[in-house]
Amino acid sequence: MVGKLLSLEWKSFTRSASFGKSLGLKIFMIFLAVYFAVVFLFMGIGLYPILKKIYPDNVPLLKLNEFILGWLAFELIFRFFMQSLPMVQIKPLLLQNIRKAKVINFVLLKSLFSFYNILPLLIYVPFAVVVAVKTDYTAVSMIGWAISVLFLSFSINFFNFLIKKKFAEDLKSFLPAIIVILALAGLEYFNIVPVSEKFGIFLNYVLEMPYLAILPIILCLLLFVWVKNTLKKKFYLDAGLKTKQKEVKSQDFEWLKRFGEVSTFLQLDMKLIWRNKRPKSTVFLSFFFLLYGLLFFTNSVYEGMPVMFVFAGIFISGIFMINFGQFVPSWDAAYYQMIMSQNIPMRKYLASKAALISFSIIILTILSTPYVYFGWNILLIIFTCALYNLGVNVPLLMFTGSFNKKRIDLEKSPFMNYQGTGAAQWLVAIPLLAVPLGIFYLFYKLFSFNIGLLVIGILGVIGILLRNYLMDRITIQYKKNKYAMIHGYKQTGD
Repeated sequence: MVGKLLSLEWKSFTRSASFGKSLGLKIFMIFLAVYFAVVFLFMGIGLYPILKKIYPDNVPLLKLNEFILGWLAFELIFRFFMQSLPMVQIKPLLLQNIRKAKVINFVLLKSLFSFYNILPLLIYVPFAVVVAVKTDYTAVSMIGWAISVLFLSFSINFFNFLIKKKFAEDLKSFLPAIIVILALAGLEYFNIVPVSEKFGIFLNYVLEMPYLAILPIILCLLLFVWVKNTLKKKFYLDAGLKTKQKEVKSQDFEWLKRFGEVSTFLQLDMKLIWRNKRPKSTVFLSFFFLLYGLLFFTNSVYEGMPVMFVFAGIFISGIFMINFGQFVPSWDAAYYQMIMSQNIPMRKYLASKAALISFSIIILTILSTPYVYFGWNILLIIFTCALYNLGVNVPLLMFTGSFNKKRIDLEKSPFMNYQGTGAAQWLVAIPLLAVPLGIFYLFYKLFSFNIGLLVIGILGVIGILLRNYLMDRITIQYKKNKYAMIHGYKQTGD
């Protein structure tokens, strides 16, 4: 039965409508996967001497055990935003004489062979071999340790799916998990309770009593059963038909009428965001990523790397611009043909999109003002990067949108969802982030930090002054690609 399911997966992959179109992208992703696999392998081999050099007064293995909990927390967050459940075409299988339990087991066991689980394997196993060779720890102790950390990683794999299935329908319900993680991080950071050290003690016991490795295995099996039962409850053809009745609250966004001719389009965009899962999730994520600056502004490693502060400034003030703007006008794919058949000026339609994105940059910049706590120079960086986003990156995203020809399902989760992603979305990252960083770095090295920021800000102001001219040229490009975009949005395949 497993062989048949694998065969169906392969046929689905090779016979899909998008196979030939996205083959180049798949080859590129395979290249990246091989590259990171090699990097993680060498990291696993070289981790022991690196720890020995950084912490000469500590035992490298015991020191690593203190970091495992932090790594698992990072792995959970990373998986939540990037990893998706490896699904098969469920509906056709439900009509066949195949037990539901077998299909669910196949889906979950298949997830263990994902790239996200291979990477920890490439670190922990080589590290365990090196430690067994260079220290007095026995092979049995290191096997027990490797099994423990690997099954802890597999547990994170299933826990991630559990979170997505039970909580990802409503991002607000994920807040308790975020609060718990932040609380534990706070206890660790302020030296109130050494959480990571306490967790590391368990792994130290595993080295002395390898049979304790059975505990992570049991934890993994329990999570496997939990996820299996959760999926089984929704494993029906009509699972999505019966929904909870709730009062419908309409938002007309009447206050947007003060913005003149583009107000009608702004109201439609706000309703689209308010009523649909994927764009609404984009808004919530934008507020969440306001905290992204803490990774840079609180880390002493970046004190001599102001270019990383500029990256944080571009990212913080423009996260909604990046997540939402790169899919303009694919958000309207379901009714784009209708829009194009109406007497609607393309220029006003695009102006409303640019206005919405620009408004988000202003709001996020205002909300990021508490970063002044880390210095006025940090606030200056954020405001300058916001100017650059308004003047340069907004027109850039509007222009690349004329090459978007893939539709988007507004009700699908955005996590690890590449629907609507084409070559334009991958290529736009270069001018969007790399160009401003390169310009700043050049003038920073040739002159000074202030001159680098000044150049970035001037480019933003020039872009704002030329906004009307740029939007006119972008409108011509949209009109040129009008029918190709309509044809692309009619395609239902990813």
